[in-house]
Amino acid sequence: MTGALVNAATILVGGMAGMLLRGGISETMRKGVVQSMGLAVVVIAMKMAFQSQNSMVLVVALAAGTSLGVLFDLDGRMERFAARITARTGERFGDVGKGFVSASLIYCLGAMGIVGALSEGLAGDASTLFAKAMIDGVMAVVFAASMGLGVLFAAIPVLLYEGAITLGAASLSAFFTDAMLAETSGVGGVLVLAIGLNMLEMTDIRIANLLPAIFVAFGLVYLGL
Repeated sequence: MTGALVNAATILVGGMAGMLLRGGISETMRKGVVQSMGLAVVVIAMKMAFQSQNSMVLVVALAAGTSLGVLFDLDGRMERFAARITARTGERFGDVGKGFVSASLIYCLGAMGIVGALSEGLAGDASTLFAKAMIDGVMAVVFAASMGLGVLFAAIPVLLYEGAITLGAASLSAFFTDAMLAETSGVGGVLVLAIGLNMLEMTDIRIANLLPAIFVAFGLVYLGL
C-alpha cells in the first residue's frame, strides 16, 4: 500500500501548505482562486468524460443512477454529514464539510487511482499512484487555500479507497476491464464536471445524488450492454 500511503500523505502536506497560505489571502483573491480551480476541474472532467466509448451506457447510467440517488436522498444525507463536520470544527477553517466532500469526490472519481492501485497490488508497481500523488498534492495546496481545512480530511477516503483496491487487486482485476474503466471514468468525469460548475457558481447540482451512476455504469458494462 505504499502508493496509497504516499497519495494520502501528499494531500495532507499539500493541504497544510494551503492552510498556511489561506491566512494571507484576501477574500477577493480566495474567490479568484476558487474560480480558477473550478475552470481547471472542468477541463480535467472533460478529459475524463471523453474516455467513454459508449454514450448509451453514459446516458442510462446517469439517468438510472440519479433516480436512485434521489430516491435514497444521498445528497441530503451528504449535506447533513458535511454540516455536522463543519459544526464541530467551526467555520473559521472554512466550510470544512463542503471542502471534504468536494475534494474527496475529485480525488476518488478518476480512473487513475483504480489503475494505479491495481498495478501496485498485482505487480508491485506504484509509479502510477506516485504520479497521481504529485498531482493531488499540488491540487491540495490550492484547494485548501480556497476551500479550507476539509481538503485535508479527503486523505482518509483516498487511503481507504486505493488501499482496498491494492489489497484486493487479485480479485478485482478480472472486473476492471478496459471497457469498465472507460465507462466508469466517463461517468465520473460528468460528476467532476458538475463539481467544477458548482465551484464556478454556474449551477447548484446535487452531486451526491449522481454517485450511484458510477455503479450502474459498472453493472451495465459487466452485463455486456
